[in-house]
Amino acid sequence: MEMIRTENLCYSYDNTETNLRELVLDELRLAIREGSFVAILGRNGSGKSTLARHFNGILLPSGGKVFISGMDTADETLLTEIRRTVGVVFQNPDNQLVASVVEEDVAFAPENLGVAPEEIRKRVDAALSTVGMTDWRAHAPHRLSGGQKQRVAIAGILAMEPKCIVLDEPTAMLDPAGRQEVLQTVRRLNRDRGITVILITHHMEEAVDTDRVIVLSAGRIALDGSPREIFPQVELLRELGLAVPETTALLYRLRQAGLQLPLDALSVDECAAAIYTLIR
Repeated sequence: MEMIRTENLCYSYDNTETNLRELVLDELRLAIREGSFVAILGRNGSGKSTLARHFNGILLPSGGKVFISGMDTADETLLTEIRRTVGVVFQNPDNQLVASVVEEDVAFAPENLGVAPEEIRKRVDAALSTVGMTDWRAHAPHRLSGGQKQRVAIAGILAMEPKCIVLDEPTAMLDPAGRQEVLQTVRRLNRDRGITVILITHHMEEAVDTDRVIVLSAGRIALDGSPREIFPQVELLRELGLAVPETTALLYRLRQAGLQLPLDALSVDECAAAIYTLIR
């Protein structure tokens, strides 16, 4: 079943510096199935964040259509239900934390959706437990680490009980430990609860464990496939302004040196095993 579908999606805006209309998304056609874990990659200006904002009606198409579980985002009467279905977590968690206490922040969205108080309590408890932040429920969000703040932001989305979570570079401002906290949480939500996850990132390693990688370039889909299909295309990715996972980069350099190694050994363990097998 499709969670998201775009049909000839276009989006443009007026560039005040050039006084010209600038096209960001260009006839983009995309379908994302329910329960999948998808990474969207692309250099700055490729249209990643603009696309993410179309997935819950923050932005509306200049042309074409976006459907969320069959609902047209251009239909204003469906907007509340669309935003119940798809929650968005942004790069800077401070922009999403609105209350002075963690549990109040998590309760904010369901309160605004008119959820009954008893149900809100259940949802807040469940969401904080899911992201491992129950012990911090009475803390002030501004006293938390970056990774903890982002987990609270995710809990706030979970309290809405969405079927899909879109994460727009959620680890960009975090240190390695914080990135790991957030990614473990997201993978668990997809694996254990079947929530559709769309991860927009510039860290290639974060895309290795996803089901599907979509590469945007100039508002269009340049590549689309599994991580094992996409990342071995090292030269093409570099032409598109992207790096590859460190494991792929190492294997690529060794291949250039004449060693016959696979480029689809993406994890550290797979990479090490491939090298060990060769030298043994």
